[in-house]
Amino acid sequence: MKRRNQKINVVFLLSTVIAGGIALWGIVGNTSFAGVSDKLMQGLKDHFSWLYLGVMLLFVLFALVLAFSPLGKVKLGDDGEKPEYSTISWFAMLFGAGMGIGMVFWGVSEPLSHYIAPAQGIEPFTEEAARFSIRSCFMHWGLHPWACYAVMGLGLAYFQFRKKKPAMVSYLFQPMIGEKAVAGAAGKGIDIFTTVITIVGVATSFGMGCLQISSGLEYLWGIPRNLITWTVIIVIIAVIYIYSAVKGVGTGIKRLSDINLILFVLLLAAAFFIGPGRSYIGTLCQGLVDCIWNFFPDSLRTSYNGSREWINNWRVFYWAWWLSWAPFVGVFIARISKGRTIRQFVLGVMIIPTAVSTVWFSAFGSMGFHVAGNFTQEELAVMTGSPETALFRIFAQYRGGIVLSVVAIFLLITFFVTSANSATYVLAMLTSDGELDPPDRKKVFWGILMAVVAFALILSGGIEVIQTISIVIAFPYLFILILICVNLVIALKGRKK
Repeated sequence: MKRRNQKINVVFLLSTVIAGGIALWGIVGNTSFAGVSDKLMQGLKDHFSWLYLGVMLLFVLFALVLAFSPLGKVKLGDDGEKPEYSTISWFAMLFGAGMGIGMVFWGVSEPLSHYIAPAQGIEPFTEEAARFSIRSCFMHWGLHPWACYAVMGLGLAYFQFRKKKPAMVSYLFQPMIGEKAVAGAAGKGIDIFTTVITIVGVATSFGMGCLQISSGLEYLWGIPRNLITWTVIIVIIAVIYIYSAVKGVGTGIKRLSDINLILFVLLLAAAFFIGPGRSYIGTLCQGLVDCIWNFFPDSLRTSYNGSREWINNWRVFYWAWWLSWAPFVGVFIARISKGRTIRQFVLGVMIIPTAVSTVWFSAFGSMGFHVAGNFTQEELAVMTGSPETALFRIFAQYRGGIVLSVVAIFLLITFFVTSANSATYVLAMLTSDGELDPPDRKKVFWGILMAVVAFALILSGGIEVIQTISIVIAFPYLFILILICVNLVIALKGRKK
């Protein structure tokens, strides 16, 4: 017991110190931090873009082949065990943790960005640019990121519920390096690294969510974007997500996720009736055809007409960003997936969210394209450069757009809360030797720390810089996830019949 407590303390303390040091550097030494992070990120884009593209496609193929192979029937738990949560609640929780707030944040601004500034060789503001934009959004928010999450979550779920191992990433390497190494410095290093990525990456997204909520309040009701508003938003939301995390997955997180899914569907339905609903179906169908037809070429494309700028600034950046979220989302998805088969897990984690993402970006992309002519090119450039306000400015072009904006603000809040309470729960698990029901004091600690870091980043103007450095830090996770695939195959092949 003494040895176990020591392990918990090492992961907990070192993770706190390292993540705090990174955030402090970004706040106090913003200039030097920005210079270092930008240089490292540019180096990754210049020299490893091919690796990001190839490995993310590999994850898609690995997960799907595994799901449809005979191994897809393997239960993530004991034989005959039933799923812990209903399919709808399960999906609501995994979707809210995975990328819900990001879809609201980028739902209008990303399609518009590709429409007014597409890849080299595509004429802006044309039908070709619109089609390119939609198929790009489908790819950025579709199978590739969810396959990354699925690989992480599947490995953890199998080892937790089938092999009865603690919910720690280090235990996924036991087939390859042995139990002694997992319990030693190598295992601790993996768990600390995972925790640090989770803290920094999630805190950045919380800061972004706070800014968009504040922008919506200012745009609708003139509430100023200032220190007081940011403080009130973060304090209120922090109290809610810490409380729900303490209540546990089955009560607090599940209930909020169910509410979140209802609001998500309501916003989509309202957008259909208020916006150019007829064009949604055409955009969706054409986008699906274009995405499927170009899936493999786009997955491996490193340039457009000799220019690598768009690929590096968008696709490679997205793949790196999703990679930085893989530890947090994977751990949480694994936690809520007990009792499902590998096939059910992969199809539920990859196919359903991808389908929802295509509907979402078809709807809000169409809304943006339909009224783009109401703005000058300069106004559109400013709008896409400030994605936190683009959503509300586009909604304002429609009769009844105020309804969409109000629902969007509530949805942002619920997505903010569901992502935050999931992250709080995961961080408590990672620093409690993988306990599925970690101590409440750990949840409260991480909940408060994430709120403080997010607030500090907003004040320092360092959110984009921290986002960049979190992506750079996450680069080694490409290799960790590859090794997780290898270890999972070894474990599955060596299982008892």
